[in-house]
Amino acid sequence: MAPKITQTLQMTVDPTRFSATSPAPALLDIGINLAHDSFDQDRDAVIQRAAQVGVTRMLITGSSLASTHTAIALVQKHPEQMRCTAGVHPHHAVDLDATQLQAFNQLARRPEVVAVGECGLDYFRNFSPHEAQIAAFEAQLQLAAQVRKPVFLHQRDAHEDFMRVMGKHRAQLTGGVAHCFTAGLDEARAYLDLDLYIGITGWICDERRGHHLREVVRHIPADRLLIETDAPYLLPRDLQPKPHSRRNEPMYLPHVLAAIAEARGERFEALAEITTENALRLFDWKQDGEL
Repeated sequence: MAPKITQTLQMTVDPTRFSATSPAPALLDIGINLAHDSFDQDRDAVIQRAAQVGVTRMLITGSSLASTHTAIALVQKHPEQMRCTAGVHPHHAVDLDATQLQAFNQLARRPEVVAVGECGLDYFRNFSPHEAQIAAFEAQLQLAAQVRKPVFLHQRDAHEDFMRVMGKHRAQLTGGVAHCFTAGLDEARAYLDLDLYIGITGWICDERRGHHLREVVRHIPADRLLIETDAPYLLPRDLQPKPHSRRNEPMYLPHVLAAIAEARGERFEALAEITTENALRLFDWKQDGEL
């Protein structure tokens, strides 16, 4: 059995645990909104803090045309550590007109971009009408099929429509990940039936809202499991000591992985290796860092 979660978590985010002779296991954060303006003042320090605890690769999320351009610029600055997605979050679906779609058609073909998205459906906030969300979702699925890149998927309170749309397009897609999964076992199985990967965030560290995920992750095959912070959102609630800021960072990814390892009864190092391998495989990410 793994050590108690409170013990594991404190150690995994402490860079003094690691050394030149015992380096931190290499982790890949498949979902960080590093283009977010909350990182504008200390982005380089955020990257350095992550590297100190083994988070050596990051997938930067593009959720709008502007954030996709910023994400691509970050990859160009850090080609050995970063790749990005290109897409429109369902919140911004109403903005995806023909001009933007043409721009994404070009951006999605760039070597910095390894997935299309963040795309999908969000009926919780409803910042865009359902019809606009479905249209934008389908357009991005078609784009992903054209450029032969996986999709980075978002779904909240829209499971039925999401499954219907995915069912129409799945055969043409190379693959995808259900990003920031927070639902139950039935939805997890539905996504696995679509041969999707499943991304787990610090939601699993929320003793009230995310406790059910500790059971769900036990049923996700190891070769379909991915890890992410979704920073600056979803700061793990059980961090000890409590951070001064509510902003999440990729340096807390080991904390997330430790929670998953404890729930599954598996070794932290083994899951670090398999989740990194999964991400490299899904996103066709060259290990030598070349674009």
